[in-house]
Amino acid sequence: MQELFIKNSKQREWIERLSPLETDFKERASLIDEEGSFPYENIQSLRNMGYTKLTLPTEFGGAGFSLYDAILLQEKLGSYDGSTALSIGWTLMTVGELFENRNWHPEKLAYLADEVNNGAIINRAVSEVATGSPIRGGRPGTNAKQVDGKWVINGCKSYTTCSPVLDYFLTSAWIEEKETVGFFLIPKEAEGLSIQENWNVIAMRGTGSHDLVLENVAVDESDLVEIPSYQTGFKLNGWGLLISATYLGISQAARDYAVQFANTHSPNSIEGTIAGLPNVQALIGEIDLELYKARFALYGAAEAYLDEQRIKKMTNGALVTKHIVTNAAITVVDKAMRIVGAKSLQLSNPLQRYYRDVRAGLHNPPMDDLTISKLAQTAIQQ
Repeated sequence: MQELFIKNSKQREWIERLSPLETDFKERASLIDEEGSFPYENIQSLRNMGYTKLTLPTEFGGAGFSLYDAILLQEKLGSYDGSTALSIGWTLMTVGELFENRNWHPEKLAYLADEVNNGAIINRAVSEVATGSPIRGGRPGTNAKQVDGKWVINGCKSYTTCSPVLDYFLTSAWIEEKETVGFFLIPKEAEGLSIQENWNVIAMRGTGSHDLVLENVAVDESDLVEIPSYQTGFKLNGWGLLISATYLGISQAARDYAVQFANTHSPNSIEGTIAGLPNVQALIGEIDLELYKARFALYGAAEAYLDEQRIKKMTNGALVTKHIVTNAAITVVDKAMRIVGAKSLQLSNPLQRYYRDVRAGLHNPPMDDLTISKLAQTAIQQ
């Protein structure tokens, strides 16, 4: 079904480049989930093939992939292993957004480009236990103060996805003297920086979304790279759709497993396979309907994002798309499990992992209630 949305040879080439990774990634996925370990080998394979610099513009030495291009690859990667795709997806998202907006000092942006070209992995560190989701506007407890020409940062960040291999943490902190939130570029080797390995959840167990602990971490004045114009620690933008694409990929994997099962499972109570049963066919049809709706929403929004005039009119486009895709993914996996039946609950069956993993999408911003509220407010104002 994804074939319908491939538009050019560049996209197809990269889809084909990812294909050899499928078997190894899928084979490792079960053990990664079982142990809650991090997919080091998978991430290194993606680094080696230049995946981490896909969304870096060509003028900076990257592949210059658009949001639309990157969504195709993230969906495919998500079908191989959700934890790997989500982990690396934040780098593609962060790099894409930073070099699209170019709010940093040119020298600092050029420095980051060089690092990304050399395989550096980066993610924003914004969430905190006390503030909840950063998109809701809570002031970060992490703080930064100027001391002897340096910024000294103290605090703790939660849900720092891909933390075991991040080279840079783009960290939000409250700057008291400026009475605002600022973002600091902190390298992994900074003294006082540590990772508290406490990521132990039922979904996306391999993302290494541990706590980032900062104890008197001193960085140069130039490492205050961004003072955002928005009041929260997180700004919605189209690049966030890369995360939604990951969950769509997981649901596609669930669909493929269920259809294959239906075509091969033949209990002695019927002639032929269960694929001939009306109720199974109904579920397969409903699954594909959900996937079509999700893809038209996702790729339609990504296409609109490339058009400055259209995107200005899509006030809530990113929110709506995330809502549609995430909930469609959950519905697809649920229906796939209904087709497979009790076998889908076996720990050796990938469907139970897909079921847990897609639910994590509900907790990536923006949350469903925020989207619905925003739509209502927009309608009333207009």
